[in-house]
Amino acid sequence: MVWGLIGASTIAAEHMIDAFRSQLNGEIRWVVSGSASHATAFAAQHNIPHSTTDLDTMLSDQAVDAVYISSTNEKHLPQAIAAIAAGKHVLCEKPLAMTIMDAVQMVAAAKSKGLVFATNHHLRNAGSHIAIRDLVANGKIGRVLSMRVYHAVHLPPHLQGWRINDASAGGGVIPDITVHDADTVRFHLGEDPLEVTAMAVNSGMGNGVEDSVMSVWAMPSGAQVFAHDSFTHAFAVSGMEIHGTEGSIFARNVMTQAPVGDIELVTKAGCQTINYSNHNLYGESVRRFIGAIKGSGTPAAIGEPAATGEDGIKSLAIALAVREAAQTGSRTRVRYGA
Repeated sequence: MVWGLIGASTIAAEHMIDAFRSQLNGEIRWVVSGSASHATAFAAQHNIPHSTTDLDTMLSDQAVDAVYISSTNEKHLPQAIAAIAAGKHVLCEKPLAMTIMDAVQMVAAAKSKGLVFATNHHLRNAGSHIAIRDLVANGKIGRVLSMRVYHAVHLPPHLQGWRINDASAGGGVIPDITVHDADTVRFHLGEDPLEVTAMAVNSGMGNGVEDSVMSVWAMPSGAQVFAHDSFTHAFAVSGMEIHGTEGSIFARNVMTQAPVGDIELVTKAGCQTINYSNHNLYGESVRRFIGAIKGSGTPAAIGEPAATGEDGIKSLAIALAVREAAQTGSRTRVRYGA
């Protein structure tokens, strides 16, 4: 698989480049950045043979099979549409776009050309989250009553920038972290929130966007979900709890990019430590994406990406509903369609 990187980003540098190269014959041929000097330096640092500021130059290279988009959020739509028009498969960072209509357009364009389009929701690739999902699906805690996601962290200085200062680029804790909660809740509970309430604040880390939010979500089954997301909590621990009629799951330090954390299952039989695979989250995401490409267009497809474009649309819809609820002070229905 030959890749082109659209965005010379921190996540590409710290996680995705190794994930692409860990696959059989994985090759990165191009990096595209809005800054020529940054593109050149990034390519040299990561041994990427070609760099450019012109997306069309990279997309005209017939050797490139797929692109990974990790630019700022407002750029995702035009970059994805251009890549799809050039016949490239697309793995896109979350949130997919700034609006549901834009995200739907991206996914539909790929589908119309028979290309694989995936959302890089990394958490559902973690061994910890796969183990938690299996506990729920296998009835280990009975009927789910509630879920609590605590994803308040401290955004390190090198990641701040537009995330805390630029609403037009898609900044704010809701599109950055709440969107992850949305996918995680859907992954574990197997259902989509109906409506949400929320309160958000800007406590001074940046300007013009929220840096902390708390929200409550109503699920079709009657379960309730509470999510707490923040950029400003330097000493908090992330994790989640799922409570059911027959038991509870306590997962600590699992809302992370590393394969770490502790999981306990508590039932009337006692407390049980749950073991899980410690494979690389991003490597698994890329593996599933490549498997979907190899299976596309054949009668017996190998499978879907870990998170499809449709998954990305739904996580974006939930995040946008949380933001609307926080801004209006009203209980807000999640609108999944364009």
